[in-house]
Amino acid sequence: MSEVQQSLLNIGWIGLGKMGHPMAINLIKAGKKVSVFNRTTEKTKAHVNLGGIAISSIKELASSSDVIFTMISDDKAIEEIALSDDGIIANTQERASLIDMSTISPAMSAKVAEAATEKHINYLRAPVNGTVMQAEAGSLVILCSGLKTTYEDCLPLLEILGSKIFYIGEDEQARFLKLCINAMVGISSSMMGEALAFGEAGGLDWNTMIDVISSSAVGSPILNYKKETLKKRDFTPAFTARQMAKDFDLVLDTANLKNIPMPITSTVRQHWSAMIGTGRGELDYFAYVEMLEELAGIKRSQTEN
Repeated sequence: MSEVQQSLLNIGWIGLGKMGHPMAINLIKAGKKVSVFNRTTEKTKAHVNLGGIAISSIKELASSSDVIFTMISDDKAIEEIALSDDGIIANTQERASLIDMSTISPAMSAKVAEAATEKHINYLRAPVNGTVMQAEAGSLVILCSGLKTTYEDCLPLLEILGSKIFYIGEDEQARFLKLCINAMVGISSSMMGEALAFGEAGGLDWNTMIDVISSSAVGSPILNYKKETLKKRDFTPAFTARQMAKDFDLVLDTANLKNIPMPITSTVRQHWSAMIGTGRGELDYFAYVEMLEELAGIKRSQTEN
């Protein structure tokens, strides 16, 4: 697709949550013609102020867009938004492109793909890795699967949203890889929480322990990203325990369908249930260490200098 063709595209965006909000803004700031829809219309004001167009229904947005992005919460939401009579597939013009950037199950994504193919709509799976800050900076990691031609046509738009973009395959590969990564992130955080609580019980200084672990053989990008907030014990959510539970459910449901044993993932899933059950579901998932401290009877005053 030429630069002129790109500039004439009518882009629709559905979903203005913590991640979708800045991503849509970046498209508008890049000079794209963007229409936005969100059930909470208050969330569209910033986009309208920058030149975006607020649309009152998905049906209207779908019928007027050449490319539609969705960034929504879960399988239930994408099923309603994409597959209902008033949704995207039923009301989008043939040869339009649907780019779903949400974290959903491969099974639900396959249902969307089948419906899109029947309607001759191009469907690209494009889940993301990254934080709200990376979404704001346009530096997300984007994992793509779908027809290679669809990926190539949409790449200039994706490059506005991400700094590292990977083409994974033609089917649900991007969904599987996204869930692989999220499972490993969640397992890593549980491992770190247990190690920190263990170290505290042994009298280790909190900040020193974090510095040494992050510099050791088990140091990792996720640990280094969380290093300073862990030191401050700031569990303001970048990604909540409840969200992690939802993603682990997607992993385990898919694993069951494929008969893949995942004993570690199954065990760690219970950690998120415990956090939710103890009132920590809306805290950052790294707050797991706080729950362990409570269970172990560790008093912070005993370990702080």
